Amino acid sequence: MSFDTMIRRFQAVDKNTRLEAILDASQKLPPLPDRLRSDSEREGHRVTECQTPVYLWFEREEDVIRFYADVPRESPTVRGFIALLARTLDRQPASAYAELPDDLLHALRLDEALGMMRTQGLTAIVQRVKRAAANEALKGS
Repeated sequence: MSFDTMIRRFQAVDKNTRLEAILDASQKLPPLPDRLRSDSEREGHRVTECQTPVYLWFEREEDVIRFYADVPRESPTVRGFIALLARTLDRQPASAYAELPDDLLHALRLDEALGMMRTQGLTAIVQRVKRAAANEALKGS
């Protein structure tokens, strides 16, 4: 699903339905591969601006970038948001990551449903995703 499609779907429904969609997505975050689960550099992958312990990995694989994440099940809103990002971006070229809207939370109308601290953390995640993908793209150049 593209970001445009996701945005249209989220904008077309009420606040409770948007939150239900996030909670549903939280159950669909793919498990982290064992090799990353035991990554000795794990702390270097943490999004420190987010209160929830969020860890993100990006790996270039030929012409696409793999997106891996580890988020506790006890944080379903953040986990669901990450799952939506992963579902949309995993195995996409760097250009798809670059097109990730800076105002994605606002476009999805999630900023009105979430508190200020959570909104700041999720916005930091969007920025981290874009930076990391750009770095992976540069490695392949």
